[in-house]
Amino acid sequence: MEREEIISLLILLSSTAVIIGIIIIILFLVFQKRKSQLILEKKETEQKLLQEIAKTQIEIKETTLRNLSWELHDNIGQLLSVAKIQLNHIDANREAKEEVNQTLSKSIKELRALSRISNPEYLENIDLIEALEIEINRFNRLNFIKASIEIKGDKHNLNKNENLITFRIIQEFFSNSIKHSRATKLNVSLDYQTNFLYITVHDNGIGFDTSDQNLKGLGLINIENRAKLIKAEAKLTSANNKGTQLSIKIPLYETFSSHS
Repeated sequence: MEREEIISLLILLSSTAVIIGIIIIILFLVFQKRKSQLILEKKETEQKLLQEIAKTQIEIKETTLRNLSWELHDNIGQLLSVAKIQLNHIDANREAKEEVNQTLSKSIKELRALSRISNPEYLENIDLIEALEIEINRFNRLNFIKASIEIKGDKHNLNKNENLITFRIIQEFFSNSIKHSRATKLNVSLDYQTNFLYITVHDNGIGFDTSDQNLKGLGLINIENRAKLIKAEAKLTSANNKGTQLSIKIPLYETFSSHS
C-alpha cells in the first residue's frame, strides 16, 4: 500500500471517528435535554396534583359545612322541635314517653353522624364508598332525591388522592343533579374488576346538550382534567330530557390494591 493511500485511509478513519464522536455528543445532549424536560414535566404534574388536592379538600370542606347547615336546620332542628312538642303532651302516657325517647335517640344518632363527617381527620382520609353512602343516605333522609348505590365485585383500596379526587368529581355531579337537573332518581354504581374500577352515576333529570358551551358554567368542565391527575378517564353523557350520566374508569394497581 502506497504512502498516499495510507494517509488517505488515516484521514478517512479520523474523519469517521470525529463524525461518530460528534453524533454521540449530539445524541447525549438531546438525551440530557429530553431527560431534563421529562423531569420538569414530572415536577409540573406533581405540582398540579398537589394544587388540585388542596383545592379539592377546600371544596369538600365547604360543601360539608353547607350540608351540616342544612342538616342542622332541616333535620336535627325538626327532630328536636318534635321532641319538644311531644314533651308538652307527655303527662303520664307511657307511649308518649317512648315516642320522645325514640325521637331524641334519632337526634343523637344524627348528631353523631354529622360530628363524624365534620372531623378534619375524616375529610383528610376519605373512604370512597363510605363517603358516597353518607351522601346517598343524606339525600334520602332529607327527601332531596331518591338515591341508591350499588357495589359490584371485590373492593380494592384506592390511594388517598384517588379517593379524594374521585369523591369530589362525583360530589359535584350530585350537586348539579340536585340543583339543575330536576331529577327524581339518582343511582351510583361501583364495579370493581381485575384492573379497573368502573363508576357510573346516573340521574333521570332533564339532561342538557353537551355541545352547548353556555352550560360549562355548571362546574362540569373540571371533571376530565381532575380525572387525568389520577390517570383516570371520565366522560359525561347527556341529552335533553334523557338524564345525565357520568362514567369514570380508574386503573387499579397491585402496589396499593388489596381485597377486603
